[in-house]
Amino acid sequence: MSRTVFCRKYKQELPGLAQPPYPGAKGQDIFENVSAKAWQEWLSHQTMLINEKQLNLMDTATRVYLGEQMTKFLSGDDYDAAEGYVPPQNDK
Repeated sequence: MSRTVFCRKYKQELPGLAQPPYPGAKGQDIFENVSAKAWQEWLSHQTMLINEKQLNLMDTATRVYLGEQMTKFLSGDDYDAAEGYVPPQNDK
């Protein structure tokens, strides 16, 4: 049986992560309060931000920006989206 958490983003009990995604207090907070579903969605959104905004991960300001966006995303607050991004349509 998988571990469940009360997800901060979705406000419901959902399966949790298998281990903290980061070392330290921030990783432990995510582990205890964010579902695996919300975390996977954040990783996809983060990748989209990096690609669409052409962010340089070697830049400290970029890492700070992504950390702020992660906190907003996982808390259910308003977060940045890539300008002009249109999700792919499923053709049937």
